[in-house]
Amino acid sequence: MKKIDVKNKEKTKLLVEPVEEEKLDEVEPVEEEIVLTVEQTNIQAWSPKTQIGNDVKNGKIKDIDEILLSKRRILEPEIVDGLITLEKDLILVGQSKGKFGGGKRRAWRQTQKKTMEGNVLTFSSMAVVGDKNGHVGLGLGKSKETLPSREKAVRLAKLNIIKVNRGCGHFDCSCSEPHSIPHVTEGKCGSVIIRLIPAPQGTGLVIGDECKKILRLAGIKDIYSSSKGHGRTTINAANACLEALRNTESL
Repeated sequence: MKKIDVKNKEKTKLLVEPVEEEKLDEVEPVEEEIVLTVEQTNIQAWSPKTQIGNDVKNGKIKDIDEILLSKRRILEPEIVDGLITLEKDLILVGQSKGKFGGGKRRAWRQTQKKTMEGNVLTFSSMAVVGDKNGHVGLGLGKSKETLPSREKAVRLAKLNIIKVNRGCGHFDCSCSEPHSIPHVTEGKCGSVIIRLIPAPQGTGLVIGDECKKILRLAGIKDIYSSSKGHGRTTINAANACLEALRNTESL
């Protein structure tokens, strides 16, 4: 009787294995097709809720400078996505803790709030977007988890996008290419004051690492800078740098 049971078990195994393989082969390509259709029809399925959004989707507005120069407020991130192609980067506003990895900069800042139920954690992240052609935006997002805070930061950065006037304002450089800024500008946020000075070609970005990300996505390649105040506060330093770029419109 024992020998018969072993043979029956082997037969059942042989019958079950090909059925499982057939099911896996049928399911995998269906999941890939769903992901592709969602990515392609994301912008096409957008239903605008503002007049500017309707004009962008209908093709009446084809340049984002038309919106920015008219001082109209952008309330939908899809407006920016439909007009220009953006690149994004995260500003390292937090610091890791621990015995081995402590002190390293990271993209999320963790804070706690004391309540009757216990500690409530919130994560903050800052993102910068730009097209490397004179348009850049900065956003700060907060959430109870890390990924939603990053998504909020990217969405707010698109809504806060500005136009940067580029040029060549250094006396040693006689070119007419927009590799720097046309004049000296200054921005302030909190106690941090950042001054941006035009630089000749080949100088590079002489500024902090986090402000380099903002200038690089704005399309600026050469610049001098000086700062005052508590520059270790990364959020204030980034906002002061963006304020200095916004002041290039005053010329």
